[in-house]
Amino acid sequence: MKGIEQAVERVILASRWLLVVFYLGLTAALAVYAVSFAMKFWEFLTKILALDDATSILKLLGLIDAALVASLVVMVIISGYENFVSRFDEKAGDDVHWLGKIDFAALKIKVASTIVLISSIHLLQIFLRAGEYANDKLMWYTIMHIAFVISALLLAFIDRFTAHDADH
Repeated sequence: MKGIEQAVERVILASRWLLVVFYLGLTAALAVYAVSFAMKFWEFLTKILALDDATSILKLLGLIDAALVASLVVMVIISGYENFVSRFDEKAGDDVHWLGKIDFAALKIKVASTIVLISSIHLLQIFLRAGEYANDKLMWYTIMHIAFVISALLLAFIDRFTAHDADH
């Protein structure tokens, strides 16, 4: 019976390597998103002299938004791999000592914060074009943003509360 238990445990432990497929998929998606970003940047660059200030700000906010989304994906890839699959090899020549400092709890807070930032940028873009939206839509966009903010604050509170309990 002990042999079966050990075999099951080895299979379950080895199953973490299935996550690599997801992280490689996210890496490929990030590469595709980088192409999309480059196209948006090229369009912004080629039309900058013809754009008014408000449109320039909206385009720039779109680029910032894309950078935040890309950063979020990188955070999930690196932290997920480091926490759930395997530690990065520091002998590979890259300075990766900082990677292990993003544990799952810190990742939750960083992801929630990034989502709030992305939502803030979207809301700002909407407010800059408020005349194009009905008042009820503006209200719902604001309520959704507030929900993201409250969720992030609750996650941070719960994380701090559980960390405080763990210390005692």
